Amino acid sequence: MRHSLLRREFLHLSAAGAITAAGVPWFHALARATGRQPKARSKSCILLWMDGGPSQAHTFDPKPKGQYDSILSAVPGVRVTEYLPKMAERMKDVALIRSMTTNEGEHYRAKYLMHTGYTRLGGFEHPALGCIASSEVGKKDGEMPNFVTIDAGFDKGNGGRLYRSVPTYLGVQHTPLAVSDPYKGLENMGGADPDFDAQLELLMKSERLFAGELDAPPVKAKQAAFERALALMKSNKVKAFDVDREPQKTRDAYGKHKFGRACLMARRLIESGVTFVEIFHRGWDDHEGAVKRVKPRCEWLDPAMATLISDLKDRGLLDSTLVVWMGEFGRSPGDGSNHYSRAWTTLLAGGGIKGGQVVGKTDEKEKNPGGTVVERPVTAADYFATICKALGIDHEKEVMAPGDRPMRLVDKSGKPIEEMFS
Repeated sequence: MRHSLLRREFLHLSAAGAITAAGVPWFHALARATGRQPKARSKSCILLWMDGGPSQAHTFDPKPKGQYDSILSAVPGVRVTEYLPKMAERMKDVALIRSMTTNEGEHYRAKYLMHTGYTRLGGFEHPALGCIASSEVGKKDGEMPNFVTIDAGFDKGNGGRLYRSVPTYLGVQHTPLAVSDPYKGLENMGGADPDFDAQLELLMKSERLFAGELDAPPVKAKQAAFERALALMKSNKVKAFDVDREPQKTRDAYGKHKFGRACLMARRLIESGVTFVEIFHRGWDDHEGAVKRVKPRCEWLDPAMATLISDLKDRGLLDSTLVVWMGEFGRSPGDGSNHYSRAWTTLLAGGGIKGGQVVGKTDEKEKNPGGTVVERPVTAADYFATICKALGIDHEKEVMAPGDRPMRLVDKSGKPIEEMFS
């Protein structure tokens, strides 16, 4: 069949990001929504996802007589755990939300909620945040994909099934390109192959001939998407995935852990035009207690996050790049051994967010402090509306779901946290 790909072509296209780890081709429908013109991109986002649920009491909402001591940050009156000294120095660029509150304490349902802003009901799927950003503010015809995920590994296997971002009714063109290892980047891209270029040219001529013979929107969509996939393969921008091009000093500042490496790759991708990057690290479901686990994690988390924020700022990118740190929920007061969704913490920096502030507050009772939100509760829908506002996305916008069903990008109960922008 003249339109079939030889195995080698398939592998090269896969390595270029044409096929994600989930097996969904992001390029097949890049132009499917004929006539739709997304807004010019104004903002980008880097989501740092701590899969399993990080303990707020051992990170950004420490309590008196907690298992860790706390230290003062660069913002008067704001304390963080003693094992986050570099992030303490960067708190003027950071806004903490210490009053997150949801009703979902089961891992996968909570991951779904905090990736989509909606409670999972039956088999209906809502689009993930990164897919929404790709659809609403991503570039339609750019060489780079709008959404990239990076696996930063794990320190233990727990936390249940990993949530994989899906675009659902927004269209598969907004499916993320998946990087499985930040040390390898996009694999199998190196090395000249004269036969490969000749074969690609023949394949392209065949595709163009077919598109000319059958003048239909799906065919034109596939043609446009195929050319974009090839453009990525041949573009100098693909070098953004090669972190080894960075000076050794810069790589050292981010750290040798996969998470630090992923953060550096994310910065490079944002510079190259990617709209949304999600980095995920697994293993934060600390049922044995958080005290033994969070300290060694902070050794790589602290320098990587702090360097990412400072590096973006130094390059003039922080105002246009929102950095988000969160998991699906927090941990129980005290030792952090259980899931806890009633009161927990997330972090935002850049993207027009007013830094140096804390939104919300949890109690400081002598017994098990931090178990209750006592000031400015923030729901998942509120959180999503806030992120959308920071990215220049209309959180009240409706899109058509299957069955001609209008669906809002964010649940109608969601209201942006306005004080974060004042």
